[in-house]
Amino acid sequence: MNSGTQRRACEFHLLRYVPDAVRNEYVHIGVILRESAAADSREASPEPASPEPILVRFTRDWRRVRCLDPDADTALLEGMESELRRRFLAEPDGNLMRLLNESLSLSVQMTEAKAYLAESLPAGMEELMRLYVEPPPKERLPRLSGRAAIQARMRTEFERAGVWELLRKRIAASEYTRPGDPLRIDVGYRPNGLIRMFHAVSLEPGVEMAKVLAFSAAGLRAGVERVEKAQLELTAVIEPAAKLAGEEPERLEMYRFGVETMEEHQIRVLTTSDLGRVAETARRELRV
Repeated sequence: MNSGTQRRACEFHLLRYVPDAVRNEYVHIGVILRESAAADSREASPEPASPEPILVRFTRDWRRVRCLDPDADTALLEGMESELRRRFLAEPDGNLMRLLNESLSLSVQMTEAKAYLAESLPAGMEELMRLYVEPPPKERLPRLSGRAAIQARMRTEFERAGVWELLRKRIAASEYTRPGDPLRIDVGYRPNGLIRMFHAVSLEPGVEMAKVLAFSAAGLRAGVERVEKAQLELTAVIEPAAKLAGEEPERLEMYRFGVETMEEHQIRVLTTSDLGRVAETARRELRV
């Protein structure tokens, strides 16, 4: 980094995931960074100010969280990042602690502010994420598998297309079926009179998830038509059959059974290999 570059006086908070307050074990999952209120670096620095007065970023690698808490709801945590970003943009001068308390769950805590000198807010965010949140390159972490791997791939492709922040996440089926329905569809969006929903369904461990989605499809479809006055296109995203290559024939038969069961209930079935095309379609339809 050029030592002659005028740095900006900033402050940052770390966000921690704390599943058990009694044990107080935690994992850093994100960073909030903003310029210090008293700083005159805006005038002193030739660098343009960031278009966002406060930056927030959560990790994209949830393996540390899952090691600490295998039942962690990472989709909910991802939704918090989007909610915080929305609130910061809507209320750039709002009380930070109030905004955080209204957006974070009890399992996410914020550290006290620490001073930091940054060349720019985006560059500072990259450095802080690398220092405090992201695992070192050589750290061995368990590889994502099953539904978690499919969800991660979905997010990656939608982010690459620039539409992730525009999608609805963890859509409660109970909005369209009846109270008490625990199913939450991963993501969705509405282009014109059609609602597209996408749900990660791993057939690696068996067909239970496929059967649950198939059972719910008709009620979801009718509910969307009733509530949203729109048609529903429900898509299941699964791992490619090639991933099960070398497995016993019974596993491949179950895989085919899961696919056929969902298709019989008018669920479109795609694999992770199709996600690039799906994300590009979303980009066009959302006019990004």
